[in-house]
Amino acid sequence: MGRLAKCLLIVLLSWSLSWAWSLPAEADWTIPMSFSNADLHGRDFSGQELQGSEFSNAHLERTSFAEADVRGVVFSASVLTQANLHAADLTNAMADQVNFAGADLSDAVLVETILLRSTFKDTDITGADFSDAILDGAQVKELCQHASGVNSKTGVATRDSLGCR
Repeated sequence: MGRLAKCLLIVLLSWSLSWAWSLPAEADWTIPMSFSNADLHGRDFSGQELQGSEFSNAHLERTSFAEADVRGVVFSASVLTQANLHAADLTNAMADQVNFAGADLSDAVLVETILLRSTFKDTDITGADFSDAILDGAQVKELCQHASGVNSKTGVATRDSLGCR
């Protein structure tokens, strides 16, 4: 191996080692997955780390995401009827046009989540945090009729996070 090649190899190795040592101890290495257009009826994703995954147009009836980390997940136009999202973290999720009928969103974190044109018939939102979520006015009015509780993770009251009167 030539002198130039050895020098280049040493420089690259030292750079890569210094870069690796500068990473945070708890780096987030979750790999997003795509479940778009899938039939996942009744599947159990409880407690899983699924940040940035995609579930667009998916059939997720009676699926459990209880205590799952679904930050930044895309649920656009999916069916989440009777799904269990208890204490799930949906921060920055895209959940527009989702059917949440009969779902459990109790103690869920929906901070900065886009929920436009989603439906919430008979949905349990006790202790859910909707701070800075994007909702239609009609949705807020409907949700405020049943809003109660305080989120155990954020300490924010559901009524306050929705801006209820």
